Formats: sequence, structure tokens, C-alpha cells
Amino acid sequence: MSASASLKIAPEMDQLGRITAIVEDLGEQDHWPPDLIFKVNLVLDELSVNVVNYAGEASEIEVCLDADADEVRVEISDDGRPFDPLNDAIEPDLDSPLEDRPIGGLGIHLVREMMDELHYRREDGKNRLAMVKRKGG
Repeated sequence: MSASASLKIAPEMDQLGRITAIVEDLGEQDHWPPDLIFKVNLVLDELSVNVVNYAGEASEIEVCLDADADEVRVEISDDGRPFDPLNDAIEPDLDSPLEDRPIGGLGIHLVREMMDELHYRREDGKNRLAMVKRKGG
């Protein structure tokens, strides 16, 4: 069985719940375990909040989801300023005490930890981050 969904929204905080809703709907339709729904939602929330807060003049965020028996493929894109989260994000300090750590970088670190594959490209004036989460892992 395969299932897919896509959504375009304005890059505004009050629109982000719509992303959560399509992930939950697709996960329910495709019988994802709750932890898979949680991980995909957490990653998309982190990435979409970053677009809202840092992408500059972005006019939209697009999310595409596609699932089959083995994996969930997710792509989030925006037309904001170029930013490759895999190479441009600061590396978080995970060793210092929490109160001594600089702010930033933990969200992308979380995305790397939650997903099995990540691929960034800048194409047609858009940042495109493609991710894969295997259903078994």
C-alpha cells in the first residue's frame, strides 16, 4: 500500500498546525505506529518554524509526504533565502552544561537524529530538504 499527501501554506505560525494535521491523517490512513507519526511531526515542526523565523521573504512552505510499506519520504521546501541545513547550520555543543551552551543548532541536530536519510538541494529558487524515515527503524 502507498499513500501520499501534500500541502502549501503561508510561512506563518498559525498555519503550521495544518502540517501536523496532514501528517496525522496520512499516518492514520497508512497505519503508522504512533512513534513514527511523532517523529515526522517533530521534524516538520522544527523545520517549518525555522522557515517562519529565518527564511526572510519566503512566500510559502510546501510539504510533500509519500509512504509505502517500507518507508516514509518527506520533502519540505520554501522559497526563502538559500540555506542548506546540512552544511550551513551550526554544530550544537552537546558536551557543555546546558546553561553554558549557545542557542542554536539543536533543531537540525534533532532532525539528523530522527530521520534515516537527509538530502538538500537548491532548485528553482527553493530550498528543498528531502528526508527518509524507514518504518522499521
